[in-house]
Amino acid sequence: MSQVQLIMPKMGESVAEATILKWLKNVGDKVEADESILEIATDKVDSEIPSPASGILAQRMFEEGAVVQVGTVIAVITSEAEAPVSSAPATPDNDTTAFSPSVSIKETSMSQVPSPPEKGLRDEALTILRSSNGGRFFSPLVRNIAKQEGVSAAELETIAGTGMNQRVTKNDLLNHLTKRKQQPKPAAPLAAPSPAPERREIYQPTAAPAYVPSSAENVEIVEMDRMRKLIAEHMVMSKHTSPHVTSFVEADVTNIVMWRDRMKGEFEKREKEKLTFTPLFIDAIVRAIKDFPMVNVSVDGTNIIVKKDINIGMAAALPSGNLIVPVIKKADFLNLLGLTKMVNDFASRARANRLMPDEIQGGTFTITNVGTFGNLMGTPIINQPQVAIMATGAIKKKPVVIETLNGDSIGIRSMMFLSLSYDHRVVDGALGGSFLRRVADYLEQFDINRSI
Repeated sequence: MSQVQLIMPKMGESVAEATILKWLKNVGDKVEADESILEIATDKVDSEIPSPASGILAQRMFEEGAVVQVGTVIAVITSEAEAPVSSAPATPDNDTTAFSPSVSIKETSMSQVPSPPEKGLRDEALTILRSSNGGRFFSPLVRNIAKQEGVSAAELETIAGTGMNQRVTKNDLLNHLTKRKQQPKPAAPLAAPSPAPERREIYQPTAAPAYVPSSAENVEIVEMDRMRKLIAEHMVMSKHTSPHVTSFVEADVTNIVMWRDRMKGEFEKREKEKLTFTPLFIDAIVRAIKDFPMVNVSVDGTNIIVKKDINIGMAAALPSGNLIVPVIKKADFLNLLGLTKMVNDFASRARANRLMPDEIQGGTFTITNVGTFGNLMGTPIINQPQVAIMATGAIKKKPVVIETLNGDSIGIRSMMFLSLSYDHRVVDGALGGSFLRRVADYLEQFDINRSI
């Protein structure tokens, strides 16, 4: 009787391992092809892994909470119903299959299925440098390399991370080790060193004291989920990194509202999708970035890195209440139809936890729509290492003064507020304000006869 192996897929170029969060099927359960079997988490995104074939879940190779390398067999599915082989992980074996870029299917016998590493070894890896004194999280792979190379927690804390939320990746650590080996040992001083110049104290934020409720308080303590912890860490880091300034403009988007009202029915009938305002906002942002490219940058010490690609992150709300930011890569190469397709696809897959890690990386500018919740405006926090983020408020009809060559009049117009938070280290008020005004100008000058 044939079986197929479910392989831990490679969830992005920089992802070498994943944590099994939850098994959605028990041993002995019938599964259909493409039906979700388990939930996994990487340092970047949570995902559901589908079954590669229909059959019976015969064996689960790892328990919930296990950290599994990409390319490792995590389950076995039989093609026909039979008694399950085992409901517990198999005997340890150090051999694993080769890495695979996606879920793999292999014909095999049950005796050929490789087993997970010893539980003791997994537990040991999870306890080494899990987090530094500064609160930064380090992946199991980074912790294992650090242990083997004798890198202390204090030294690991000093390494600049290029991963999501500034986390230290394997390449960051290996580059650090290479540089450390190349550094010459300091020669012994020939004379007593001169007194060091006076140094100014640098503010170091301290952690807030732990909250301990009194017996008289009627409270409920809820532990943050994994994603909320990552968001909290990223937001605090951003505020500590960038001096935030926020500018506001009010835009007349009557033409856009009228155009969408006229086009949305035809578009949905033709494309089988909704036509929202988000791709229209992104289109205006992309055009404004071309006019003001110094908004599309990041900061590295005293260097400004100007990004030639325009990669727009769009904040999407999840059913859990958390946020995730998928990135539309090279948005300046997409027309309005292409942007609409990308926005709808990302929003749909974000809600279903089906985004890939590479799809939430590499953003150069972010947009968030606070108007979805009925808010008029907001002061968003910059998504590091970017230097600007724009919030779009709710569209409201109101009486406004309309200026014409024949005189002023009062009319009912669809108005909205745009707000831009920017890093005042590199974006001053003139640049930030001019950029935001240009976005509003493009929205107000929208061609009502435009096709899609």
